[in-house]
Amino acid sequence: MHHNLPCSHFSLLQKRRRAATARRQHLKSAMLQLAATEIEKEAAAKEVEKQNYLAEHCPPLSLPGSMQELQELCKKLHAKIDSVDEERYDTEVKLQKTNKELEDLSQKLFDLRGKFKRPPLRRVRMSADAMLRALLGSKHKVNMDLRANLKQVKKEDTEKEKDLRDVGDWRKNIEEKSGMEGRKKMFEAGES
Repeated sequence: MHHNLPCSHFSLLQKRRRAATARRQHLKSAMLQLAATEIEKEAAAKEVEKQNYLAEHCPPLSLPGSMQELQELCKKLHAKIDSVDEERYDTEVKLQKTNKELEDLSQKLFDLRGKFKRPPLRRVRMSADAMLRALLGSKHKVNMDLRANLKQVKKEDTEKEKDLRDVGDWRKNIEEKSGMEGRKKMFEAGES
């Protein structure tokens, strides 16, 4: 494409591309530096917040001199640990319940939108035995013999059907009953 262009024009295009690439890389590095400073600021703010919270909720520990006072202090600390564990457990349960509700609501929203991704289906050649084995598992050995359930026809049955066919042709029977003579015969047959 650029073979038809003069040499100076081609070099100008290359310089512009290099300049655009250099500009992009400079912007990217500037954004990364800015993001790194923001992350450092957030970490420092979190640390200050943590120190303030600990100073407020955890006063400095003063150890008493006698054994009895030490035991009372241990009992108080154990009671506080138990209450904190209960609160932690309650908040975990609330969090799990909220997460479950969020999942249910997002599923309902997805269902209401009706945008289901249907996976591309492939035709798979599979025999009936293989299909049943796949559905029921390998422990069920099913042999699908389609001829086993067919009705067996004996020779006697076919001979009876031939006798029934020989009884008469339906056209002759209709012709005999049609017209006035046929009705007369039917009437006479009904009287006797």
